[in-house]
Amino acid sequence: MSEDILLVKNLKKYFPTTEGFLTKPLMVKAVDGVTFEIKKGKTLGLVGESGCGKTTTGKLILRLLEPTEGEIFFEGENILKLGKKKLKNLRKNMQIIFQNPFASLDPRKTVNYTVFEPIKVHKINVKSKREKVSELLAKVGITPEQAYRYPHQFSGGQRQRVGIARALALNPKFIIADEPVAALDVSIQAQIINLMMDLQEEFGLTYLFISHDLSVVKHISDKIAIMYLGKIVEITSKEVLFASSLHPYTQALISAIPVPNPTIKRKQVILKGDVPSPINVPSGCRFHTRCSYVLPICKKEEPLLKEVEKEHFIACHLHN
Repeated sequence: MSEDILLVKNLKKYFPTTEGFLTKPLMVKAVDGVTFEIKKGKTLGLVGESGCGKTTTGKLILRLLEPTEGEIFFEGENILKLGKKKLKNLRKNMQIIFQNPFASLDPRKTVNYTVFEPIKVHKINVKSKREKVSELLAKVGITPEQAYRYPHQFSGGQRQRVGIARALALNPKFIIADEPVAALDVSIQAQIINLMMDLQEEFGLTYLFISHDLSVVKHISDKIAIMYLGKIVEITSKEVLFASSLHPYTQALISAIPVPNPTIKRKQVILKGDVPSPINVPSGCRFHTRCSYVLPICKKEEPLLKEVEKEHFIACHLHN
């Protein structure tokens, strides 16, 4: 039996757009041929700049968006072929933690209602609603007395804990965390990350952790995938990535991480220009317009994601 709980193959999502009535529809290539797998009980960190397609990838995996092309296998089953009934059953095993802990909670509903709602929707029998909600809240550090408060009565970190409790309500196997600490203070970020790691160990959870912050991803992930303009350009274990990253874009991201010791000086890689538009993707390697090591072939031929070392994949002509 495969250890992979999730396998994504050549996943694509194009959004049609027009600039006028008489113009030909243009395609926004939000996700353009993404492939990766996640093993049971492990965490894959998905990292990249804003607009690179990280969140869209997460939504495609949960089928909150329908892909243009590709395959998604969860525990060996292609979920893109599931009907409504089977898809609803699948929802029990695949949940999401949203980025904004205030916007993702209904301000008119108490925490008690919010946490119990997934159980109600899926018609799961529980002995006591009060006991179940209290149990879930206790797992994330919220007291039972706080269950009848509204979201505005909590801090940002507490609201995100409520969001985590809601994601746990159906005992899922896989959780997509979409920048779950981006809106929180640094000290609170550490608390939430440690909480997620404790819950992963307790329940055997598998995470896809989406973030733009490599230092956060380093703490929680087993493997890290670097995404640029709709494609994964490098994927390997976190130890290898930080010790010997190969892609110029990955090296630039790592060099931008602040060093807490003022006596240590790190050579920072400054990228030139801006991220190209996903409507007008550059020919060849889509990073070549910002790369300091660009070769003639980079402008003509798109590099494939290839394994250059054991479990170290990179899409770059410098190393393929």
